[in-house]
Amino acid sequence: MKPIPYGLGLLLMGFMVWAAIGAGGAEPEVPKIRQLRCGTCPDGFATTAVTNDPVTCKDGDPTLVQCVPLGGNLLTVCGECPDGYVKVGSTVVPSQCNRDAGAMSRCQRAQMEFENPDSTQGGRRCPPDCAGEMPTGQGGTGPVPQTIPPPKPASEK
Repeated sequence: MKPIPYGLGLLLMGFMVWAAIGAGGAEPEVPKIRQLRCGTCPDGFATTAVTNDPVTCKDGDPTLVQCVPLGGNLLTVCGECPDGYVKVGSTVVPSQCNRDAGAMSRCQRAQMEFENPDSTQGGRRCPPDCAGEMPTGQGGTGPVPQTIPPPKPASEK
């Protein structure tokens, strides 16, 4: 087997680096999961906890925040409710929100999303119960008896 020519090897290596960085040079998308970050939460996230942690956040801003993705029907956030949510309650928890004097807001989506049964599926919730007919006879307890036998007298025990 012949080795790859030097020029072709550099070209392939450059292509792999370009693909790893991203063709457009755009920032990678932040995964929509609960996360701890230094500084502030990215767009599409709400701040649910704030503290100062210079040990964890060494570069610049020592603020450590907990971020949750927006989209849930109910959120408890530090400060004011994000856009698309209305305030339904509030409290003060300085140990959890180390800004705005510990103010926390309970927020509800302006347009609540409900998980109603799918009318196109006969009112079933899909998933879990849209898998079709389940095989019978696979249970471990057997059929339920039609009548319950009477208790035995104490003398026969």
